[in-house]
Amino acid sequence: MKKSVACILLCTATACFFSCGDNKDSKAVAKEENAQKFDSTNIEGDTKFAVNLADGSMLEVEASKLAHTNASADNVKEYANMMITDHSAANTELKDMAAKKNISLPMALSEAKQKKYNELVAKKGADFDKAYVNCMVDEHKDALDALQKESQKGNDADLRSWAAGKLSAIQHHYDVIKSIKDAKK
Repeated sequence: MKKSVACILLCTATACFFSCGDNKDSKAVAKEENAQKFDSTNIEGDTKFAVNLADGSMLEVEASKLAHTNASADNVKEYANMMITDHSAANTELKDMAAKKNISLPMALSEAKQKKYNELVAKKGADFDKAYVNCMVDEHKDALDALQKESQKGNDADLRSWAAGKLSAIQHHYDVIKSIKDAKK
């Protein structure tokens, strides 16, 4: 009988210990839920960053390929060559990283970027040069803003680091195209 009572007491004490051991107050639970919501928002932000950057970078490459046939200025064609080389490499890096993180990047231009591309297709010579330069200035300004934001506030450490590493190259692209634009005024 003593063994039965001791066994019952031991089982009861164990059950009480486990049922009370992880008892969180409502403030702690709410704080944990908000932290998860914040992380989820940042993860969605990382995905949006990668998708938008890939879309813009694809436009830069495709528009730069078009510059081979439609541009008239040598400095515009030289810039286009730099875009094809640099952005093709960056697109490959981003695509590889996105695949590891289960982020689906676009395979074709978005509707908005396709519209910009179509506007360029219709132009030749000096008209193309002007439109291409303006497009590259706008796209690189957007890319710089996105890279700076991701490098400072991105949730994914790999994407944050990659963005920080691309800032100087995109800043250089922006500076070069801005100087081309300013020289044409």
